[in-house]
Amino acid sequence: MRKLYAIGIGAGDPEHLTVQAIDRLNRVDVFFVLDKGDEKADLVRLRQEILDRFVTREYRVVLATDPPRDRTPADYRAAVADWHAARAEVYESLILSSLGPSDVGAFLVWGDPALYDSTIALIEAVLARGNVAFEYEVVPGISSISALVAHHRTTMNQIGRAVQLTTGRRLAAGWPSGVDDVFVLLDAHTTFDRYVDEGLHIFWGAYVGTPQEILLSGPLTAALAEEIRRVRAEARERHGWIMDTCLLRRPVRE
Repeated sequence: MRKLYAIGIGAGDPEHLTVQAIDRLNRVDVFFVLDKGDEKADLVRLRQEILDRFVTREYRVVLATDPPRDRTPADYRAAVADWHAARAEVYESLILSSLGPSDVGAFLVWGDPALYDSTIALIEAVLARGNVAFEYEVVPGISSISALVAHHRTTMNQIGRAVQLTTGRRLAAGWPSGVDDVFVLLDAHTTFDRYVDEGLHIFWGAYVGTPQEILLSGPLTAALAEEIRRVRAEARERHGWIMDTCLLRRPVRE
């Protein structure tokens, strides 16, 4: 039977790959890569660098165009659902056209497949459609938030305190109750601006784990927020894309 792997490849550094990930890479016949266009060609190149470095058997790479996504929808959830449905069709087409009955395929997933990534849901959607049968396995990877706190030489949590992962869209509605450490992902509008001069500390990073990595941290003052916005905008203009995240911390005195 066909088999698929969803392999977490870390936050950008090829050395983030686990021993398990390298083992699974070397069982794969076909690697599927979604091309997000020239602006994000770096992401395709990184995947190829990983294959060149760690895979010692023959394999094929099959590229497909990632369906476009509406970035300014009137209905956010509906737009995401439509995008996921289009991507599931692409996944199914790739598997049917490029993976033989006994072949092994893989999707190389940035960070960890279980954290703010749609790969697992899309694989399940393809299975639910019932047009192709396969087994699949998920291989965890080092997430962007793990790399972020490691490179800032801090921790995800304060002793005995709660942590929350959220999006900029949800943080805009207010600080979560009972939480002192908040990781903010998918925040194109720098929602941390709303919390300047409220006693928080910010650990921010972009392109974490790559040669382009940028790290900024300190008390979340208006001046630091402005610096992060400026650096972020310049980096996005320079590279054509950006992936960034931050940890907002309310220091707790023991």
